[in-house]
Amino acid sequence: MANWIGTPAHNRWLETELDRILEFGRKAKVPNGFGWLSNTGGLRTDMGTQLWITARMVHVFACASLMGRPGAATMAQHGVDCLLRGVLRDTSHGGWYAVVANEGDEVVERRKEAYAHAFVALAAASASAAAIPGSSELLELATGAIEQHFWSEDEQRCRDDWDETFTIADAYRGGNMNMHSVEAFLVLHDVTGDDVWIERALVIAEFVIHTIARANEYRVNEHFDADWTPLPDYNSDAPGDRFRAYGGTPGHWVEWGRLLVQLRATLLAEGKDAPDWLLTDAEGLFAAGVRDAWNADGAPGFLYSVDWDGQPVIRSRVRWVVVEAIGAAYALYRATGKDEYAGYYRDFWDFCRDYLLDYETGSWWQELDENNEVTTLVWNGKQDIYHLLHCLLVPRLPLTPGIAPALRAGLLDTV
Repeated sequence: MANWIGTPAHNRWLETELDRILEFGRKAKVPNGFGWLSNTGGLRTDMGTQLWITARMVHVFACASLMGRPGAATMAQHGVDCLLRGVLRDTSHGGWYAVVANEGDEVVERRKEAYAHAFVALAAASASAAAIPGSSELLELATGAIEQHFWSEDEQRCRDDWDETFTIADAYRGGNMNMHSVEAFLVLHDVTGDDVWIERALVIAEFVIHTIARANEYRVNEHFDADWTPLPDYNSDAPGDRFRAYGGTPGHWVEWGRLLVQLRATLLAEGKDAPDWLLTDAEGLFAAGVRDAWNADGAPGFLYSVDWDGQPVIRSRVRWVVVEAIGAAYALYRATGKDEYAGYYRDFWDFCRDYLLDYETGSWWQELDENNEVTTLVWNGKQDIYHLLHCLLVPRLPLTPGIAPALRAGLLDTV
């Protein structure tokens, strides 16, 4: 069958879909940042303005501005301004609040989320690549928060959440936020030229993936105590948690795979040593995700979560999972030249078009049940367009640098 990757006709389809998604995302703008969009494209006012959504939307529109999309720079500017001078920023204790009201001065959730702060760093780096005014100040604040509160030199990994005053740190250590820290660190390296970010990305990946996941058939453990001992039963009583699901989350396995390939490509491009395990483990993670979750229960699509024997836990098909599988298949095809990855890439896209794309109310459905019917077991709404941007842009770019720096360098459709 035909290999779609890199073909002009396929890239035109990706671009058309991206423009549709960007128009949908504009509806999220609220006075304090970007809100939580519902399944019909309206605002879910009950969810307020979440820091992680606002930061991810800054990243999205910064990338869109680098593609010459009218109005994208003003959307990115709105987000940067909100992160610098809005209610989300805590000027007393530093960092940013987790949730505020969509308008007004109410702070809904005062804790300092590590996961969301990683996205503030990504937003700042992408906005800097796009030369959005204020992005340099935001970048300084974001990296300062990481250095002071989240990166642990002793642990050589990132801590997780803090209380409002950065006085009490959560004893929990998260693989998910460390994965997104790796994502942010790679772009921080591209934007600043500072090797400390890529060194940190490598040491995080070596522990979470090469040490822990590789010994567990590449089923990635994401939950640890303060000493980095795995907690395999964490949230067994709340298996559908949005950010800390019980068991293995195969979408993160394939997402890790793409990041390892990107990390390897960056090291090689700069003449640095790239350990062989980066590609070996990336392929292992992808194979494990397909083995345990792709069409694994007799119906099309990726399972959301599995137990430590690879058996289904949450059978929903959540859109970000297959979206990240698309990016991983593309990255592994580019890194290895193996046709099997081009085949998976095509199969994943067929699933998306058959079940997830919503041409009536906009964007893509966020969650389908085991029969591929719309459900809200884990996610209620079409929160943001961050993952969608990636599956629509990553296959049109080289493996390094990151998305915004690559767009700034004019590397779209040059592979």
